[in-house]
Amino acid sequence: MKNDEIQKMEDKRVPQGRIDLIGCGRLGLRIGINIMQAHRGGPKIIGAFDGQKIDGGDVIFTLLGAEIGKSKPEFLEQLCTHKKDFRKVISYPEYITEENLDLIEGDVVIIVIAGGNTIPTSAKIIKHAHERGAKTIGTAGIFGFGDENIEIKDISEYGDSNPAVEELRKEGITENHLVLTTNKLIRDNEPVTPYTLDEVAKIITMNALKLLRDQNDKNSNS
Repeated sequence: MKNDEIQKMEDKRVPQGRIDLIGCGRLGLRIGINIMQAHRGGPKIIGAFDGQKIDGGDVIFTLLGAEIGKSKPEFLEQLCTHKKDFRKVISYPEYITEENLDLIEGDVVIIVIAGGNTIPTSAKIIKHAHERGAKTIGTAGIFGFGDENIEIKDISEYGDSNPAVEELRKEGITENHLVLTTNKLIRDNEPVTPYTLDEVAKIITMNALKLLRDQNDKNSNS
């Protein structure tokens, strides 16, 4: 292959599009760091959404130098040291509600919010994303010690044994949404370990980047 052909290929492998990360907690932070390190592709913009501030229990944040009391998405933005015209994180230090759904502009939307019953909010986010033509990924139970078999597939491919999946279906999410699960839920009396979070973050990152590539290819051909 000639040098000029290689150069043309390299010129095309630049960041394109946007991935929105809804939830920047222990899992969201890992995913955000993974995505911002993608090379020869990946998103130009990462939208980071979360209304939480860092506290003493957020050890992964403080290990990376975060100050207690700082906004979680603003800390993720701080970690992104790329030149802004190459890749940037835009932080939104607020929770997503029905009133601010229009802030979500990603070609791919990753939903990793936690705490209480998050299903109704997740469903609204997914519906909004789908109306815009975006692709979505979420979770349905990621408890476990770290040696679990992690599944990721379209919500239409799951049976009826996962209550989180069933709740999403009741909210009208029945297809075109990737769901990742360890098939362990809070009822199973198992912790969420950093080993599980690392593996879940890796799998979500890989699938989000593939979806973004497909979205970028579709946009360039339209």
